[in-house]
Amino acid sequence: MARYTGPTSKIARKFNDPIFGACKELKKKNYPPGQHGKNRRRKQSEYAVQLAAKQKAKYTYGVLEKQFRNLFKKAAAKPGITGTNLLQYLEARLDNTVYRLGIAPTRRGARQLVSHKHITVNGEVVNIPSYTLKPGDIVSVRGKSQALKVITESVSGRQRSAYPWLEWDAEKMAGKFLNLPEREDIPENLQEQLIVELYSK
Repeated sequence: MARYTGPTSKIARKFNDPIFGACKELKKKNYPPGQHGKNRRRKQSEYAVQLAAKQKAKYTYGVLEKQFRNLFKKAAAKPGITGTNLLQYLEARLDNTVYRLGIAPTRRGARQLVSHKHITVNGEVVNIPSYTLKPGDIVSVRGKSQALKVITESVSGRQRSAYPWLEWDAEKMAGKFLNLPEREDIPENLQEQLIVELYSK
């Protein structure tokens, strides 16, 4: 399966959550997409609920099934709570951190900036969106890319939320990945325990 590039409003309506950002369609049509969306009242099975939780996490972070499964294996092998470990690995991805720092307005946009070599980690260009950051890593906008309209507009115009695991320096257009986030600090409305139950079957 290739990465999803279709209408984001359909996915937002599917999960009844604006996972790609503000969505006008979700406000107008707060029911699932498709011909029978309005009349879908059938009770979902336990498996369907768990699968939906996994799909929502994949769409939110823009991760494919193979990548997601590999991350889950790493999370399960690491000491601690598997669900929290999984979310920490997802948050430590380079594309997600570029988005969190406000360098790009969306995760899709952040992935594109990384792929097109506009982002550096500790002074070295990294063009792998799934690159896993470690505490202390410095994520910067490449010198000659700092004047790009898409970056300047995002940095100046976006309401930046304060994430306790990140530190932003506007003058240097650089951010520091301080540590792995605690579960309560991650704002995404995800049910990671359902994902753990699904993969544990």
